Order: sequence, then C-alpha cells, then structure tokens
Amino acid sequence: MKTLLKYLKPHAGIMTWTMLVKFMAAMVELFIPSILAKIIDEIVPTGNSGLIFVWGGVMIGCAVAAFGSNVYANRMAALTSGQVTRTLRYDLFSKISDLSMAQIDHLTLSSAISRLTTDTYNINQFLNRTQRMGVRAPILLIGGLIMTLGMDVRLTLVLVATLPFMSLIIYWVTVKSVPMYTKQQTVLDHMVRVMQENITGIRIIKALSKSHYEMERFDSVNGELSDVSQRAGRIVALSNPLTSLTLNLGLTLVVVIGAYLVKGGQSSTGTIIAFLNYFAIISQAMMGMTRIFIMSSKGAASAARIEEVLMLTASLDKQPGSSGDPVYHVQFDKVSFSYNHVEDNLSDISFALKPGETLGILGATGSGKTTLTNLLLRLYDVDKGRILLHGQDIRTMSAEELRGRVGIAFQSDFILAASISDNIRYYRDIPDDEVWQAAKAAQAADFITEKPGGLDYMVAAKGNNLSGGQKQRLLIARALAGKPELLILDDASSALDYRTDAALRRALHEGYEQTSSIIVAQRVSSIMGADHILVLEEGRAIGYGRHEELMRSCPTYQEIAQTQMGAQGGLEHV
Repeated sequence: MKTLLKYLKPHAGIMTWTMLVKFMAAMVELFIPSILAKIIDEIVPTGNSGLIFVWGGVMIGCAVAAFGSNVYANRMAALTSGQVTRTLRYDLFSKISDLSMAQIDHLTLSSAISRLTTDTYNINQFLNRTQRMGVRAPILLIGGLIMTLGMDVRLTLVLVATLPFMSLIIYWVTVKSVPMYTKQQTVLDHMVRVMQENITGIRIIKALSKSHYEMERFDSVNGELSDVSQRAGRIVALSNPLTSLTLNLGLTLVVVIGAYLVKGGQSSTGTIIAFLNYFAIISQAMMGMTRIFIMSSKGAASAARIEEVLMLTASLDKQPGSSGDPVYHVQFDKVSFSYNHVEDNLSDISFALKPGETLGILGATGSGKTTLTNLLLRLYDVDKGRILLHGQDIRTMSAEELRGRVGIAFQSDFILAASISDNIRYYRDIPDDEVWQAAKAAQAADFITEKPGGLDYMVAAKGNNLSGGQKQRLLIARALAGKPELLILDDASSALDYRTDAALRRALHEGYEQTSSIIVAQRVSSIMGADHILVLEEGRAIGYGRHEELMRSCPTYQEIAQTQMGAQGGLEHV
C-alpha cells in the first residue's frame, strides 16, 4: 500500500475536492427527512398549502442538489481512479520490461499478465469506490445518528445497538476474504499460463489431436479458480444478508417502540416517519461501507502483488569490471552459468573473435547454444568468468549500449501485425534504402517483390501469412537493418533450403565484412566456412577450431558432418 500512496499524491487535490463535494451532498441529503418531519408535524396541521409547497420545493431542491453533486463527484472519481491506474499500469509494464530474464523466470509470464490486467483493475475499482463512498457513507451514518439523536434519544439507541453487530460482520468478512482473494489471483496466474500455452501451441495441439486433453487441463484449472472464487464469494455474500437482517431487526424495533411512543403522546407521526427515512439512509451507508471493505479486500491483495514487482531492484545494472585485450571484438573468458544455480548449463567456455570474424556454434539440443547467446546479450549474468566486447566487460555497459551494438535473429521470433518495412525497422529510424539493402542481404528481396505492395505488404500477427522460410528471412533482415557490430543468428536459417542458406552466407561475407558474426546452427554446411567453430555437448566445449581441424580432432563433429553430408562430402575439406 505504501507504493500505491505514491501514485495518489499527484491527485491529492482533486481527490480532496471530490470528497468535499461528496461531503456537501451527504449533508444536504441528511436534511431531507427532517424537512419531511417538519411538514407533517408543523405545517400540515395549519392547513397552509402555500407553506406546504414552499417546504416541498425546499425538499425537491435538496434532492436535486444532492443528485447533481453526486453525479459530478462520481465522474471525478472515475476520472481520477482511471488516471492513477493508467500511471500505475505503465510503471508496472516498464518495471517488468526492465527486469532480467532470471527475474522474469521467477515471476512467470502468466503472473505478469494477470498483475497488469486483473490486479490493476481491482486497484481501479477500489479507488473509484473509495472516493464515491469513502466519505459519503460515514457522513450519512454519523450524520444520520446525530439527526435522530436530536429527535428521540430512545429510538436512536435502538439504531446504535445494531452498529457493533454490523461492525463484527464487516470485520469477519474482511479477515476471511483477503487471503482468499490473494489465492484467487495466484490461481488466475495459473489459468492465464494454461491459456497462453494453448494459444501459442494451437497448431501442435491440433496436429497431435490433443484438443480434448487440453480442454480437460483447462477445465481443471478453471474449476480450481471457480472453487476459490465461490468460497470467497460465499463469505462476501453473507455480508449483505447479515447486515440487512441486523438493520431490519433494528427497524422493526423502531416501528414497534415508535408506535407505543406515538400512542402515549411521547412522539409524533412525523418523527417516526423521519426516523424510518434516517434508518434507510443509515442502512444504505452501512451497505456502502460493506462494499468498500469488500473492494478493499481485493484491492489489498492486488496492491501487495503489484508492489512486489515494483519493489524489485534491477539485477543487471552497470557493475564495475575488469578490462581485456581490445584487439578482440568478442571474448568469452572461462564463462560458467547455471539457470538453477545447482548444475551448470555452461561450463568453462572460452573463445575470442577479432573484428569481422565468424564463430559457428554446433551442438545437440540442450547443449547450451542459446544460453551462450543469452549471456552475450546479458539477458542473464554469468556465474563465473567474464564476457568482453572490445576488451570491455559487458557488465560495465548499460543494456542500451550493449544491445545497440548487436543484431540478433532467433529461430522463432516476434513478428508484428504490420507492414514488412515496419517489421524490419521495428520502430528504428532506418531509411528505405537501408531497409531494402538488409532485405536483399537476407535473401528476402524475391518474395517481398512478389507480395502486393512490396515492403508495404501487411504481415499478419505472428507472420501467419508467411512461410517459415519467409519469416526467418524477415527476421534476419531486421537483425541486419541496424548495421550491427556483432550479428547473432541463433538457428535463424533452419527453415532455409541449402541454396538460400549458401546465398545468405555469401551476402554476409561480401556486404558485412566488418561485422563479427556468431552463427548457431544445426547444419555443418551453415558454419563450415566460419573462422572458428565451437562444438558444445551438455554445456561443455568438446571441440574448437576450423572445419578441417575439427574433422581431424573432434569425433563428434566428424560424425555429424559425415551424417549430414556423407563421408566424402565431410572429408573432402580436410
């Protein structure tokens, strides 16, 4: 909640004004029953119709003033809560965007989504309801008691006797519901994750005829969420009936006692009618306060989850580090890393690239190829060793400085629902001629010219109107468009045929000779011309050198080459 207060301070003035308007509207409402009592007890017996119309007009004026003030204040409350939520959601999104991949892994993507959506919505509703009822309900409650106290102390005591019972009901509901709403949000995270996995993997699910299985999996988590919501709902649902029961019992006592008082001449009809109106006002105020406490239960749970993210400190800030030999463009110096800090995913990896050189990385699935590129981009920090760029430890660089030098294309990457040119630029200020140059180097020019509108052709979300090879060439063009110092292709040509792959490597060699390259590949043919080749197995380097050297010294590499290209094709380069 402390973090939330920071977002309320800029709006303190308008929120104070909104609550002041609510206060004045509530005060006006409180006078209406007393005016009614005056008309019945004092003016009607005189038979003066003029006075009846005058005081009736005063009642109408009070009602209109209260209505107009409440409408105005409610609109201001909606506006303020919307502005606070917008700022909060933006800062939450920015914080999540700045977190390291290790922190994102711990948070989970599904939880981040639900915190950005459901939790911020709960905060919005809490702020809105608090401004609308946070002042009005207590004023109507306290003011109603004060007004009735001036009319008849005995009847007021009946009302006061109901308040402790209602306070206990509200307290019990709040204590019970807050943990349940917290658990509900956790289960909602799980459901969002299941939905995300289903939407992302819809093609695989259909291809393997697993739709029924996924429906059962979703039904399971949906049922769990429903059970938690029902348990919380049952607790909260008791508040209104119990409060109404308590108030109605009190109202019954007021009517019974009031009837005896009127019969005995100790009270008047107008007073009893006013009391019933005040009782209705007090009842409405108590119900409003109950709703506030219910919303505060959800708001408190959501605020704690949001604050948990906002209080996270960036784990990849610039750090002091040592320098190395600036003659090398990229250097891994005895690098080790583990995702779970139990077993190394990379162990003691070392290599060095001079400007313009190419490193090919080959290895089985799970050997650590993508982990290596993640470390080079500093999506994660190394556990041991260091990574140098032009002799400078990358931990001493800001994320913008480091990643501004690097162009990267993954095998499956993010494609916008936008034009081809927008996808290549990706919100960078890159001229059309450089966009086209990158597309040509990525071997994407042919299919782009065949599309209606060329570079202006609209790509569907996730590139669903492009083939696998076309998507990969588009992603490679995006990586090249920024003219990076270092190009990383992480299995980014796996969908290309051998001819296109060869043309791509030739274009990179001719047009980007000053750009150092790291190519992660499954095919020996994609990296056999590299200046250096690193062979990984279970996170360890089992071979390092040129193609010819590895064909003599690395049995694993030789086996892969012979399997893919045949014994003659693999050995003819020795």
